[in-house]
Formats: sequence, C-alpha cells, structure tokens
Amino acid sequence: ISPKGSFYAFPNITNTGFSSEVLSDHLLDKAGIAVCPGNFFGPSGEGYIRFCYANSKENIRKALIKINDLLI
Repeated sequence: ISPKGSFYAFPNITNTGFSSEVLSDHLLDKAGIAVCPGNFFGPSGEGYIRFCYANSKENIRKALIKINDLLI
C-alpha cells in the first residue's frame, strides 16, 4: 500500500562523532542528501537526524549507499 503522506525515520547518529547539524550539513554538501538535524526539534533531538522516506526504493537505496560511503 502506498503511503498517502510523508513518513520519517529519526536515527541515532551519536556513534558518528558528528553533531546533528554538522552531519546534516556534511550529507548535503558532500552527497546532496537533505536531512533535518534533530536539534531543530528541541534539545533532546541532538544526536539524531530526520529522514523523510517518501521516495522510491531505488532513490532510498542510492542515498543509503552514499551515506555509508561518507561515514566509513
């Protein structure tokens, strides 16, 4: 069943060593992937980023590969 709206994931990124804003900027600048820093949702959001996954499976797969390549 196709979603009728946007859906989000809010992964913990503390093991990356980046703040949520720094990682968000890095993903946009280096991979062209736009995410929202968790701290935009308040202080308890630090250490997380928000992904919207209302996209094709192929585009999501490509984005995850790019993210993996940047973080390894």
